[in-house]
Amino acid sequence: MGVEPMWAPSPERVERANITRYLHWLRDRRGLRFASYDELWRWSVDDLDGFWTSIWEFFEVGGPAPGPALAERRMPGASWFPGATLNHAELSLRRHDEHPALLFGNEAGELGTISYAELGRRVAAAAAGLRGLGVAKGDRVVAYLPNVPETVIAMLATASIGAIWSSCAPEFGVSSVVDRFAQIEPKVLVAVDGYRYNGAWHDRRDALAEIRRRLPTLEATVLVGGSGGPVTDGGVRGAQVAEGDSPPVNRNHTVAWERLLEDRAGAELDFEPVAFDHPLWVLYSSGTTGLPKAIVHGHGGIALELLKSISLQLDLGPADRFFWFTTTGWMMWNFLVGGLLLGSTVVLYDGSPGHPDMGALWRFAERSAMTYLGTSAAFVLASMKAGVAPAREADLSALHSIGSTGSPLPPEGFAWLYEQVAPDVLVGSTSGGTDVCTSFVTSCPLLPVHPGEIQCRALGAKVESFDEHGHPVVGQVGELVLTEPLPSMPLFFWNDPDGERYRDSYFSTWPGVWRHGDWLEITERGSCIISGRSDSTLNRGGVRMGTAEFYRVVEGLDEVVDSLVVDVSDPGGEGRLLLFVVLRQGAELDDGLRGRIRAAVRAELSPRHVPDQIAAIAEVPRTLSGKKLEVPVKRVLAGVPLDQAVSEGALANPDAVHQVVALAREPG
Repeated sequence: MGVEPMWAPSPERVERANITRYLHWLRDRRGLRFASYDELWRWSVDDLDGFWTSIWEFFEVGGPAPGPALAERRMPGASWFPGATLNHAELSLRRHDEHPALLFGNEAGELGTISYAELGRRVAAAAAGLRGLGVAKGDRVVAYLPNVPETVIAMLATASIGAIWSSCAPEFGVSSVVDRFAQIEPKVLVAVDGYRYNGAWHDRRDALAEIRRRLPTLEATVLVGGSGGPVTDGGVRGAQVAEGDSPPVNRNHTVAWERLLEDRAGAELDFEPVAFDHPLWVLYSSGTTGLPKAIVHGHGGIALELLKSISLQLDLGPADRFFWFTTTGWMMWNFLVGGLLLGSTVVLYDGSPGHPDMGALWRFAERSAMTYLGTSAAFVLASMKAGVAPAREADLSALHSIGSTGSPLPPEGFAWLYEQVAPDVLVGSTSGGTDVCTSFVTSCPLLPVHPGEIQCRALGAKVESFDEHGHPVVGQVGELVLTEPLPSMPLFFWNDPDGERYRDSYFSTWPGVWRHGDWLEITERGSCIISGRSDSTLNRGGVRMGTAEFYRVVEGLDEVVDSLVVDVSDPGGEGRLLLFVVLRQGAELDDGLRGRIRAAVRAELSPRHVPDQIAAIAEVPRTLSGKKLEVPVKRVLAGVPLDQAVSEGALANPDAVHQVVALAREPG
């Protein structure tokens, strides 16, 4: 563990950090003193009641914390803050001034703002409009919308009523949308009939008509904008849509978004007080092997978790401009909008991160003066491969932190960010999931940054690494588990009345312990290394390796832009290790490149992990949220029929799976 840190916080940064203010508060209000982050973390997971009560009070969620914080300390089935009432939308709209709440941009270079005062007015109007359409507490409102202000407004309006929100991005196919939304029987759909991406307009009128036809519980559709019109105030596509233009659908009438708000202009903000565990929204698993799991989160658990995570771990507050590149179909959108809980300015981007080139988001960072830029490891590595030099192309002096998630950020990614973006930023790699809408392992402004490592375990998250016998280990790779409850764990899965699917998803390996499915090493210094999904492990002759390590080596070659590795075991034998590579334009997969790939794997990983077969593909098959499709491909090659191993509607690029499977079945 002799690796030198790439960055360490200055004394000034430590002093002004939110977590330092929290430590002072604990000392002054509770008489608690902690000499290190590790000491604070240990208290936060040992005294769950004391910790989460302190979060309630420090962030002034609503008077003295109603006790106890944790009435039932069990998993699944933990009971948090019984008797407490609150509303997530009310907590998100505590500011009523002209401070920017939303800053929104798009591929055309347009940039707009909506203040907290204006956001409150629009949420009030939208909520009144939804009530006029019959939406009441407990009803479901679903959205087929891009990452624009209307989506935020509609979500907060839904939450303010005590109704339940769910969203999909408009690039999702019809089956993907229906597989998700039909489960929760929505009353109202808020949608666009087209969107702009990668420089082109994508017409979704036919898809929208079919989605409406296949959601029989819908009573109304609210249409945001009209086909192909210019983006105007608030991201609304300007053309009004007449009632008669909507697709002819049984008893499901259409109202234009602009009309919905205009008719209720001047409505008062009104928040329905709901129980701590009242459903807030439904998120979905990727659904690669069946119907996506409909994961239900609660108002209180999400509010406390996001307040803690965004303020204490990411170090954001009212002065920050908080951005994460995401679509509305990924949990990071829900996490990002949590910035409103802290009075921050939430920065939205509608469009492709690579249009017209890989410098687009970096230039947007300058235009929006963002202070926190959140992205994915894949985007960082793609920027690196494309030869982008952000610090030369854009003024990024406002940035104090860069977040990365989606997959492990390798050491080269850290090095590139410090060399090509900014030498004095906190590069915070994080890992968590849709299941909890947060990170288990994350960043901290008090700690140094080491290459390839995640700084720490999140406060309040009792993360451990278990060996195959269920014993906690340090300094070696094991299964990422949580051994204590977290407030943002799912309340339940929709249509899982006895909780069987919920228990099977997380608690079937070790009863009472959440198994997440990632390989995790906790280092002696308390940092964390995620090395891929445990169900896609490369086990070669007893040498086990996470796929993240493999990708780091293979994608380190200049010619390789992306890759997919699959370990296919034969009955009674070791099987084959198959590698599929996406090549840089103009590169060719000849014997020379194959030899260099094999030599790099042999030297940097192990001789046992040298691939048996290497094939070039057009693109790596991925889920709609960007995850590589390792396990479903592995199942197909092990003999599971394609339609049982993967739901094509859950994929961003279904044709890519067919190409991989066909190549894999060719003789060596």
